[in-house]
Amino acid sequence: MTTECPIPVKINLHRKTRLLALHFSDGSNFELPCEYLRVFSTAAEVKASDIPITGKECVNIEKIEPQGQYAVRLVFDDGHDTGIYSWQTLYQLGSEYQKNWQNYLTKLDTLGYQRQQSEQQDRSVKLFYFAWLADKTGKESEEIELPQSVTTIAELLKLLRMRRPEIAPVFDQALLRPIVNKQFAELFTHLDHGDEVALVPNQPTPPATPDI
Repeated sequence: MTTECPIPVKINLHRKTRLLALHFSDGSNFELPCEYLRVFSTAAEVKASDIPITGKECVNIEKIEPQGQYAVRLVFDDGHDTGIYSWQTLYQLGSEYQKNWQNYLTKLDTLGYQRQQSEQQDRSVKLFYFAWLADKTGKESEEIELPQSVTTIAELLKLLRMRRPEIAPVFDQALLRPIVNKQFAELFTHLDHGDEVALVPNQPTPPATPDI
């Protein structure tokens, strides 16, 4: 008995951060770097080589072309356009990302190749607080700089809890409905520089916090 592979229900390309976001029918969600997808291309000439592809740290995806009901062709801005990624391949690349990437880095170390590090760019978002969250934070809005490690709503809420430990419970993800750029978002929603993030409580009363 074979189990059908989950199929993607949404595919979004974040060009500024060079990430391909994949949302599958079984609830799995992956954000895969374009570099990762390029060096693990399904093209025959890539798969046949024992030497890992290098120099793709800043590669981006130019186009995503559907291939029937089973795959997409990813066209990269370095001219590579022969990789056909089936739903099963994308799912496997997402599920095995950590293992695959670590193996790739190990091969680069063996070759003595040093990956180029992208220049760190300023990343900030504008936060808007609603209802009792505005009372608890003492403000209706603020702009904050995001560390490189903070890329999603869930990580943003964790950051806010760390920055404001005295009111950390109010940033519990179960209590808030995030909205990014005026659209309802999820905890895994990726954040880009300049995004506007509204945090709206989903219950009428706030959690208990110490008096300050």
